[in-house]
Amino acid sequence: MKSLLLAMGLFLAFQLPLHGQATDSVHNWTRWRGPLGTGEAPNATPPTVWSETENVKWKTAIPGRGHSTPIVWDNLIFLTTAVPFGEKQEPRYSDRPGAHDNLPVSQKHRFLVIAVNREDGSIVWETQVHETLPREGAHYTASLTSASPVTDGKYVYVFLGSYGLYCLDFQGKLVWSKTLGSMHTKHGHGEGASPALQDDTLIVNWDHEEASFIAAFDKKTGKEIWRQPRSEVTSWSSPIIVKHQDQYQVIVAGTQRVRAYDLKDGTLIWECGGLSNNVVATPVSAQGIVVVGSSYEKRAMFGIRLEQARGDITDTDQVAWFTRERTPYVPSPLIYKDAVYYLRHYQNVLSRRELASGQERSGPFRLQGLRDIYASPVAANNRIYVTDREGVTIVFQHVLDEVNEPPRLIAANPIGDTVNASLALVGNQILIRGEKFLYCIEDELSEDN
Repeated sequence: MKSLLLAMGLFLAFQLPLHGQATDSVHNWTRWRGPLGTGEAPNATPPTVWSETENVKWKTAIPGRGHSTPIVWDNLIFLTTAVPFGEKQEPRYSDRPGAHDNLPVSQKHRFLVIAVNREDGSIVWETQVHETLPREGAHYTASLTSASPVTDGKYVYVFLGSYGLYCLDFQGKLVWSKTLGSMHTKHGHGEGASPALQDDTLIVNWDHEEASFIAAFDKKTGKEIWRQPRSEVTSWSSPIIVKHQDQYQVIVAGTQRVRAYDLKDGTLIWECGGLSNNVVATPVSAQGIVVVGSSYEKRAMFGIRLEQARGDITDTDQVAWFTRERTPYVPSPLIYKDAVYYLRHYQNVLSRRELASGQERSGPFRLQGLRDIYASPVAANNRIYVTDREGVTIVFQHVLDEVNEPPRLIAANPIGDTVNASLALVGNQILIRGEKFLYCIEDELSEDN
């Protein structure tokens, strides 16, 4: 293993102010993997150095518990949480087969969607969309609201699995809601797949231990457009929507197959086997390549060429590259420039491969100072950000593909809170959702090169 070397030669430059940012999807963080669905914020220039006190513009206490990544449109931040309330009852433990390491439930919960002012951290509104005594409390490292919302700039769409699918306007008014049933997740470990949105179509994946399916809904009314059954067991991977040539493909990773569906009618376009059980990492795609990975009972990670991908492409030339080395389990991969970054299982070992060929020119690299990592890595302004569950974020320099060198460490930044949600990068700010607080990190004089 090669350790990252500390090199602190920082050049200071003014950043764009909040109100100078354009109001469109590319300049916002509209979904949990960012505007491109890859973990990259192409127009952001976020800070690289902070601590519990330094460069914290504001921090706001968030009630309850939730691991959904905050999403952003202009001056509004949206996130979800589940808040226990009322008289405590006899603790309820999951009775699912093989249940272990799960939190008990002893109170009813209010499921809230919260909007926060990005300028000062004040809570603009909070809307209760559901109230119930949950059947089970999910894994102790998870939450009842782990799926991230998605927005089109006018409405925010929230998927709470067993607790419903919701559309709210930017004033916090509930526009429509849907009940899809009750999920039976493996070991009772909880739910976490985020919805995907393209134009007027909202996609929800429902992989669990019973009858799994994927479904499309009209974002304006909540009316179901199509539904396809899936021969899959529980997964926590979110669907992505990729445009290839003139066709939008809904791509979902699963234990049996990675599958692509036509966004219009749900027709299966292609499928590819090779992943393990308990698929958590969400696929990423760029330049006509889809990258998928898993690491539970076995390691598997590969790149799929979308060009001419039709039918069952397992073990064909459509699989551009394949590896069993250091593949991801919880954190999803990151595509930045021509490289794929990913972490081994949920540990502090970083790998970097060429997107098109899968070639690994250097590494792997040990990220000293980090421990267990659930948040997915993100990138902006030629920087990579990796955050562990203890709230420490390592920032390092992206090295151009033609330079066969290890990444250069810029800083290691503690926040003093447990962090499971992925970071959101918008403008000259970083939003960090901790167990207790939502933090806004901003440095008006931060490095720009």
